[in-house]
Amino acid sequence: MSFKKIAIIVVVVLALAGIATFSILQSQANVVKVTTATVGRQDLISVVTGTGQIKPKTYVNIGATAFGRITHLNVKEGDHVKKGATLATVENIQPTATVAAQQATIASSKTNVTADVAAEQTAHANIAAARADLEQRKLDYDRALELYNDKLIAKQDFDAKKAVYDASVATLDQRIASESQARAQTNSQRAMVNQAVASQRSNFDALDKTVSRAPFDGLVTNVPVREGETMVIGIQNAEGSTLMTLADMSVITAEVKVDETDIVNVAMNQTAEITVDALPGRIFKGHVTEVGDQALLRTTGVATSQSTTGTEEAKDFKVVVTIDNVDGQNNDELRPGLSTTAKITTARRPDAITIPIQALVQRDPAAEKALSASAGKPHAPSATATPAASHAKPNLVQGLYLLTTDHGKHRVTFTPVSTGVTGATDIEVLSGIKTGDIIVTGQYKVLRTLKSGTLVKIDNTPDTLADTSKS
Repeated sequence: MSFKKIAIIVVVVLALAGIATFSILQSQANVVKVTTATVGRQDLISVVTGTGQIKPKTYVNIGATAFGRITHLNVKEGDHVKKGATLATVENIQPTATVAAQQATIASSKTNVTADVAAEQTAHANIAAARADLEQRKLDYDRALELYNDKLIAKQDFDAKKAVYDASVATLDQRIASESQARAQTNSQRAMVNQAVASQRSNFDALDKTVSRAPFDGLVTNVPVREGETMVIGIQNAEGSTLMTLADMSVITAEVKVDETDIVNVAMNQTAEITVDALPGRIFKGHVTEVGDQALLRTTGVATSQSTTGTEEAKDFKVVVTIDNVDGQNNDELRPGLSTTAKITTARRPDAITIPIQALVQRDPAAEKALSASAGKPHAPSATATPAASHAKPNLVQGLYLLTTDHGKHRVTFTPVSTGVTGATDIEVLSGIKTGDIIVTGQYKVLRTLKSGTLVKIDNTPDTLADTSKS
């Protein structure tokens, strides 16, 4: 073979190789690299997070109930006290003197009652004597009347007997009235004793208010006063002095704020995990016991119903999580005011079909169906699109891109799906796909412009997957 023929053959082979290479490069120029995942099942948990602080379920500010100087302050901040224990005492000279004076008045009144009872008994004895005398005078009068009727005694003697009898009747009436008067005097004196005793109860109450006692077992969390300071009780709308704050630490709560977009998923008795910034590594179990109905402005914490500003801003809702103590752990570590975070489990879905959240997109199904039908066909010039079609408002629905393979070529097809519970990185799919389907999960910049029917190339290299997770 001549050198000329060999050269021609080489040129032809190189030309064919160039054409083939150009064709391959041209075909790959329209292929989009995507990351994919296989649809599977897993247990899915939806969690809502809120931040706030530790608070006892019950706490009271023990205020001043009497005016005066603090003479004894028996507790300090951090002390545990029992119900009924004396916390503080205010000077009580005047209330003590009032009680002593009233006690003397009561004793005097009781003595007067005793004397009146004796007078009443004397009056009763006098009535008995008057009745006996009246009976005797009645007999004398009746005998004199018979003798006078028989003309045996003079009228003068009869009149004398009658006068004595009438005097005895009057004496009896007088002594009966005296007894009634003595009885009324006794009742009046007894009423005075009761009145004095009632006043003494008021005096004892005033004296008792100079001593502050613990209303329940608890922890002293704040003592803003010192021994020797003067306490002032509240009047009308003016607050009085506060001796201390007492918290019932037998039931501890985490009062947190939850974002308005998450509060709709929070309900009573949902379980929660509570962590405290001051106790790293410790996780406390709890459950939701209160869900606020009033939105709170995030910047001020004021309820929207009480806010006078019309500025729109982010809002939170108060949620109270009661910490369970089923494991008997020591709650002395949980002090009121400690910063805390509550992770509330709002839903659980065992063995649910899940996909990565970033795989979800919003598309117009009609437009995606048209693109899928025209895949692989010559594209019509964009100028042929009708004005009505180009300006029509798209009907966006939620879905994802399924990967299909035909003759070794990978294409994507938009598939609408309905979703359920949302987890930290995955979301439950209720319908539209099944386990084993291969879906497009990224990258985000690809998903943003991806269309049905697009030729794609799977690129699940570690670097690409890392970029997808970041997006």
